[in-house]
This record gives sequence, structure tokens and C-alpha cells, in this order.
Amino acid sequence: MKCEERFSVVYGRDADGIAFSPYRICPIGAHSDHNLGKITGFAIDKGIHIAYSAKHNGVVEMGSLQFPKRAQWHIKEIGGKTGDWADYLRGATWALAKRYPLTVGLCGVIEGSLPIGGLSSSAAVILAFLDALAKVNGIKLSDQQLIEVAFDAEKNYVGINVGTLDQSCEVLSRKGQLLYLDCRDNQYELIPTDPAMKPYKIAIFFSGLEHNLAGSKYNMRVDELRAGVYALQALSGMEYGKFNQANARDVSYETYLEFKDRLPAPWAKRCEHWYTEFRRVEAGAEAWRRGDVEAFGKLSFESGWSSIHNWESGAPEQIKLYEIMTETPGIYGGRFSGAGFKGCCMALIDPAKAGEIEERVEREYLTAFPEMKGKYSFHLCESADGIGAGL
Repeated sequence: MKCEERFSVVYGRDADGIAFSPYRICPIGAHSDHNLGKITGFAIDKGIHIAYSAKHNGVVEMGSLQFPKRAQWHIKEIGGKTGDWADYLRGATWALAKRYPLTVGLCGVIEGSLPIGGLSSSAAVILAFLDALAKVNGIKLSDQQLIEVAFDAEKNYVGINVGTLDQSCEVLSRKGQLLYLDCRDNQYELIPTDPAMKPYKIAIFFSGLEHNLAGSKYNMRVDELRAGVYALQALSGMEYGKFNQANARDVSYETYLEFKDRLPAPWAKRCEHWYTEFRRVEAGAEAWRRGDVEAFGKLSFESGWSSIHNWESGAPEQIKLYEIMTETPGIYGGRFSGAGFKGCCMALIDPAKAGEIEERVEREYLTAFPEMKGKYSFHLCESADGIGAGL
């Protein structure tokens, strides 16, 4: 790996260890976890590697193959956000230090194996870094603790209104099994792939646009959903508390249907996505359980449509990729990967048609967006174990 080579060049010795966290995809369940919905997901066989060694003076010094500037702080003096790529790592240090006394820092080099955007690289960076920082400090984190610390870092330090979808997929997933998670109580099921299911692989279509949730409309969309839920509680006579405590999971689908026409249009659309996505996830889990990848894929396409029209996310490039996917033989289903603000699309595809799919999608996409030549890319992936399998 290149991160090992860079570490040796920078520090004149081999790294003590390699931490790894996979990326993730969410075929059905997008824009749901932050309001305690249900999700489906896979970890994939691409992700974030960190070559690292302990620093006993308490300093953390991190470099990245994707970004030019090295970042440095002390485990006792983390400070606030600076707006650079290392905020996620500062947040991880901050969140871990709240729970455990840290005495050892580390130096390291980060490498991502796919372009940034849409595969939850931010959560993967946090998780890989937490694995390294915990190990040099002799801390053993359970799967749930790892999820909680990573979630705390991204939401309460970096300031993104995420749920636990990303962290859960990247920790709990197992190769060849669909993660089916209830974000209200963190109960989950790993649904095996039925031996009779048609073959599938995971295709990633990178639009060429990098994304950053902190600088997107992600937080606004979450607030719009919560505003709709808050209004539904008031309109229906439910008791309610503070705005940020309102969750769609606490308001029934029947209540939404009764009062949705009284909501402002943007709030109603966000609610429409959340409630219909909840039902798609439940249907998707049952489709996977019975080995019907085509029915599962159709629900993923429907999820993508709702993300465009109800959640109102997606750059023109992503929307075009999605539209091409829906018309390409051999693609069972797919959608934006991640929040849908730039980044990439994912799809479950027939492996026998991978070459035809790659050629057709690239040709049609670059015809529409010729300026993305050299930036657009296609990647064929497998499902994989989450980071928790190796701890």
C-alpha cells in the first residue's frame, strides 16, 4: 500500500501497524437514520488504510495521500475545528478522550482506495483512526462503543446531523450478508444471501464531483424533515418537546397521511421520503430474505427516485448517472450513494454484464458531461466484513 511507502519515506522506518475501515453502501434506507428509521447496508472491499506508529509524547501527526497538508495536535489540547480534512480525526480524538484517559499519540499516513464522495469516507476515516488511537493506548472498544464514539465525533464535533447508518454499516457488516438495522434501538440482523439468488456484484459509478456533507445542504434537509415532524405533532395534538428532539419515528404514518396537506411543501416532501423509505426498507429486507435481488433492486431504484423528487438532493451529474442506470440492462437497482450531494452512485448488477454496463454508462455519462472525462470512474466491488470483524 502507498500509505506504508509514504510512512517509510516521511519517518525513515516502517509503520508499527495498519488500521483499515471499509467504505459502505446503503441500497435502501437513505436519509432515514437521523430520525430513527431503518436501513439496509453493506460494507465493501474498498476503504481507508492508515499506516501508523505510537508517539509517546502525546502528539498526533497525520498526513494524507489525498490532501497535501499534514495536521498536528496534542491528545490533551485538541482545540476546535479548523475546517480542514483533519477535523474528523480531531473529533475522533475528542470523542475518545471524553471516555478514556489518553496518554499516547500517534503519527500516520491515510490512504483512501476510491475517490472521495458518497461512500461515507468520513466515517471510514474516523473509524480507522479510532482503531489505531485505541490500540496505541491499550483501549479495547466493543462494536457498539466504536459506533457511538465515531458518531459522537462526526455529529457533535464536526457538526453534521448524521445518524448511525454509516458507522453501523462499516462496523457490523459481514461479507455476503445484508445488514438490516433499526436505528431506534440499534437492533440489527445480518440476512444471508440465499444460495438460489441470482449472482450480483456492487458497482460504484463516481461522478467526478467530490462532496463534503459539512458544506452541503445535508443539515438543511434534516432540519426540514424535523420541522415537518414538529408540525405534525402540533397539528395532531401530540405532546412535544424541544425541536431537536422531534423524530419522524415518533409520529405514525397514519398521522402523517392525515395532516400532510397542511404542511409547507418542502416539509411535506421530506416527510414523504422518510415515511415511504421506511416502508421500502422493510420490503427490501423481506425481498433479500427470499433471495429476490430483482425486487430488492427495484426498491433501491425507487429510493433513488424519492431522493431526487422528495428529498431534493443530487447534483445534475448524479441525477444523470441515476437515469442512465435505470435504463441499463443488467443493473438490478441502485441510487445515489451517501447523502446525494455530489459523490457517486451505487448499483447491484449482474456480474456477467459488468463489462457492457461499464462501457454503456461511461459512454452515455461522458456524452452528457464531457468535462468529466478523466474524473469519472467505474469500480466493481464485493461486499465485505466491517471493521468490527477484525477487532
